[in-house]
Amino acid sequence: MVKSILLVGVGGQGTILASKLLTTGLMEAGYDVKMSEIHGMSQREGSVSSQVRYGDEIQSPVIEIGGADILVSFEKMEALRWFKYLKPNGKVIVNDYEIDSMPILSGKEEYSQGIIDEISSRASTIVIDAQKYALQLGNSKVMNVILLGSIIKAMELEAINWEKIVRDNVKPQFVEVNLKAIEVGMNLL
Repeated sequence: MVKSILLVGVGGQGTILASKLLTTGLMEAGYDVKMSEIHGMSQREGSVSSQVRYGDEIQSPVIEIGGADILVSFEKMEALRWFKYLKPNGKVIVNDYEIDSMPILSGKEEYSQGIIDEISSRASTIVIDAQKYALQLGNSKVMNVILLGSIIKAMELEAINWEKIVRDNVKPQFVEVNLKAIEVGMNLL
């Protein structure tokens, strides 16, 4: 059985790092994994997406419209922008966090109000204030790993040795805070 996870955010949020940790963990657990990432001006608050597909045999890294089992949005406007990729019975995990992306900063779009209400009315939605928990851990940059923890729990991937994955892929000075961040994220679901 193939599972598809779509991670979306804004440049600088650590979306790609979270997807790489996820992919590494899935591979070490023996899954066939394909990952595709789009950096869309990520250095300038542009949209960033990462598609992770895993199972016994994966032919393509690309998630088709209506094909994601779970949509994990690191920034709430991105959840709305990518919503069409969610399966009809899929789940959304959305970080209740706003960043003005390039279209908003340039005046081409306005930041939509009521995003979480709209998404919640259309799909099973879990809302997380990852910034609040990251600040409690003393490092705002671990929002991405908190959200990774929520993916681990939502996709029932707790049996994977995430401590090893973090220790092998994160700078030593940030290992402990990232391990705590995964635990926080898993406990939010």
